Order: sequence, then C-alpha cells, then structure tokens
Amino acid sequence: MTLRLTFILLIFSILFASCSNYTRVMKGKDMDAKSDLAYRLYSKGDYYRAMPLFEELITVYRGTRKAEKLYYHYAYTNYHLGDYQSAAYDFENFTKTFPNSEYAEECAFMHAYCYFEDSPDFSLDQTNTFKAINELQLFADRYPASSRIPECNRLIDELRGKLESKDFENAKLYYNMESYKASITAFKNLIQDYPATNYREQAMFLIIKAGFLLAENSVEEKKAGRYNEALGAYTEFISNYPDSKYKKEADELSAQIRKKLDKIPSDNISNIN
Repeated sequence: MTLRLTFILLIFSILFASCSNYTRVMKGKDMDAKSDLAYRLYSKGDYYRAMPLFEELITVYRGTRKAEKLYYHYAYTNYHLGDYQSAAYDFENFTKTFPNSEYAEECAFMHAYCYFEDSPDFSLDQTNTFKAINELQLFADRYPASSRIPECNRLIDELRGKLESKDFENAKLYYNMESYKASITAFKNLIQDYPATNYREQAMFLIIKAGFLLAENSVEEKKAGRYNEALGAYTEFISNYPDSKYKKEADELSAQIRKKLDKIPSDNISNIN
C-alpha cells in the first residue's frame, strides 16, 4: 500500500469517526456531551453542525445559568452562517433576556451590525440601510461611552454614503431620461440632505446642464425664466468651485445661456413654474 493511499484512508477513517460521533451525540440524551460538542464545533468554525446542537440546548437550558453563554453562541452561530436577519433578532433578544450580562453591550452592537451586513448594494432597495442607520444611532444613544462608538460612527458614514450614491444615481437617471425638471429637484434634494456629499460639485454642475436643457425644451413663455434659473445655478456653482474640472463646460453653457437670453424680448420674460 502506498503512502498516499494510506494517508487517504486515514483521512476517511477520521472523517467517518467524526461523523459517527456527531450522529451519536445528536441522537443521544446526554446534554453535557451535546454542549461540549457544540462548543468544540463552534471553536473550529463548523457552525453548520453546531447550529442544531445549540438550538436544542437553548431550549433545554432555558432559565438556567447555562442559558446565557449558550444563547450568546447561538446568536453568533446564525451570524457566522450569514443569516443576519435571524442573528439580529437573536442578539436583540439576548439583550432583553440578559440585560445585565457582560455581553449585553456587545450583543446590542451586533444587533445593529447585522443590519449593516444585510444592507444591499446602493442600486437595490435600501430599507435595511435605513434600518441599520437607525439601529446604530440607537446603540450610540444607549451606550454613549462605549469604545464601539467610533466604529459605530464609521459604519453610519458608510451607510449614508450608500444612500448618497443611490440618490445621486437616481437624479442622474432622471437626467438621462430627459426628465430635466425632476433631475434638478433630485440633485437639489441630494445637496440639501447631504451638504458634505462627495457628489456636491458634480450635482451642482449637472443642475446647470439640466436647467439649460429644460429651458431649451420649454414653451416660449417659460424659456427666459428657466434660462435665468440655469444662469443662477452657474453663478452659484462658480462661487463654490472656481477651479472645478467642470468649469470650462460650465462657462460654455453660461455663454450659450446669455446668447439665448439676448434673443428673447424683455417683455417675454416670465418666472419658471
């Protein structure tokens, strides 16, 4: 028998013995053996096999001194398995069941963090992103002196950045669909909701472009008012970003707008609606 074959047979023997032992403990009634096996599997990262053991144990030991540690590991098992919704519920339930536990603050944070983990790409529905921000803020209010506050703030900033990206892309979508009035409103709302957004410069520039194109596609009696709105957006943009990479194009738009206004009779000027 070759050394390679001997090694393979040895591995299979170990795996078979391990599976046999797991099945025997699972089917047995020795709760101490189940508890020992659950913790050993957890420490090895074998959360899939640890889960059914913890599920049984937390029921058996509910109301006893062992329940706290078991439930703590049970919540983390769901988390490590990627079941963030269940883990969020379990971490929150832990804090309610064991409010004086040494793990209470950690589990309160993990409850919020599960929503952060479950927050999808900005292109998708952001319900869980809003939920995560709310839960992280609640944690910060509840534990203002926690060492986790800096991490909490970092996570909130990251989540808000995701919301900014979604709002910016939605505004651009309106622009690309030639819904210029809607895009102007969306860009302005973005700037108002997130004054320090990294998209502010580009959003302000696109307000000028959308304003110009809105005027171009307006009925005659609204053109002047809308050109003036675009010109006002240009003035505000240059005031904020005099050295912008969009300055050349913005200047060209401004020149076009002024030429358009020069051709419109003064008595034809009206306010934008």
